[in-house]
Amino acid sequence: MQERKIPVAAVQLAAHDRDDFERQWHRIEALADEAGKQGAKLIVLPEGTVPGYVLGTEPVDVQQLERASDAIAAVARRHQATIVYGGAKIVNDRTYNAAIAVGPDGRELGHAAKQFLWHFDRRWYAPGDALEPVDSPVGRLGLLVCADGRIPTIAASLADRGAELLVMPTAWVTSGRDPAALENIQADLMVNVRARENGVPFIVANKSGVELGSVAYCGKSAVVDAAGAFLARGGERDEAIVVAEARVGVRGPVARGAFVPAAIPGDAGARARVAFTLADAPGDIARFARLAGYADADVLIARGPAGAVGGPSHMALAGNPAGTVLEAGGVYAGVVDDEILLSPRGLVRARLAGLDCFLWQPGREDPDWNVRFARTRAAELRAFVLVFEARRRRAFVVDPDGMVAAGTFDDFQMASFVYDRARTAATTVAPTTDIFDGLRTAAAIGERAAVGTERA
Repeated sequence: MQERKIPVAAVQLAAHDRDDFERQWHRIEALADEAGKQGAKLIVLPEGTVPGYVLGTEPVDVQQLERASDAIAAVARRHQATIVYGGAKIVNDRTYNAAIAVGPDGRELGHAAKQFLWHFDRRWYAPGDALEPVDSPVGRLGLLVCADGRIPTIAASLADRGAELLVMPTAWVTSGRDPAALENIQADLMVNVRARENGVPFIVANKSGVELGSVAYCGKSAVVDAAGAFLARGGERDEAIVVAEARVGVRGPVARGAFVPAAIPGDAGARARVAFTLADAPGDIARFARLAGYADADVLIARGPAGAVGGPSHMALAGNPAGTVLEAGGVYAGVVDDEILLSPRGLVRARLAGLDCFLWQPGREDPDWNVRFARTRAAELRAFVLVFEARRRRAFVVDPDGMVAAGTFDDFQMASFVYDRARTAATTVAPTTDIFDGLRTAAAIGERAAVGTERA
């Protein structure tokens, strides 16, 4: 399809309690209308806009959903725009947390139900079981809802099935760890990686403020281009209409490598202190092996070749192609290259097989994106990722929380961290929310969709 430019808007709403929905609706409708007045042909509203994110104990009012749907349809017709909003969707007596797309004629184009239900979502919603883009006048839309963006294969499957834009109503929450900088790993890191790794723009609408005094949102609604750069972004605390022009129709370059699964012993590497260095000359490796021994390291990982270096067990990148599994001191690590690490599917099968430590030597000089990708892969898969940037003479490790835990710099040529399999085994990232379940479910849905496409 020919490349074109689409004016888009992410409408960032102030949070409202479900009981206050009717009183707040005029304001929500007015903001959507204003986005249309500004010329947006794709307007996105947050997750749980109708009637709220926290549903509580009362049944969903079907008539309330219908009234809101009619009002949104009127806005779409008035501005000849496509609108995607987050709301409860009842299908065959099951309630879904959905992203609902409405066309310029006011008719529903389709919807996507949230698959990776987060924490108390499960109290009210059934999980989605489909992965198929929705056709619209502005292009094929890959619809996700909030935590779906944490599972790399959901967005990848949508893009591979022809989605030209990823569109996500969301309710990104924050812990309030720092009231001056409201954090959320999706908002601050993953949203850019999702766009870049799939080569398509990503439009996300979030809320600001607090719901029911107990759910705080971080704002930061965004329009991200296919290269992963912010075109526009909302603030953390206020309502906003985030507008930009998205280039649609030509998919950017994507990596498609994958690590061949390898079964890893269940008791492998329960806990070990791991030292790492960029050293590649035998003499330097031997020197750092001695120093690692002084520091009580159990394992030394170095760029250079393997050999009898003394000190702790030695793991070497040199001479080991991507897809190799190395072992030292009971720690198993997979060697990966750009085609594997940068691919949204690249590490998934190996991680599900039990591999939880990856060694990456980037093939290009792109320090900012190297850090972003390493942090994203570590966090979304609950794994350790060690990065060896030869040109920059920098090595660093990212822990399963997606944080850079240690790294070399200047004359500091050997750093260390504690590999702890208890941390990577903690794949439940919120109550009732296990990333392995999310990865397996997305794979099963993707396989069913692929079979259906082949038969069609």
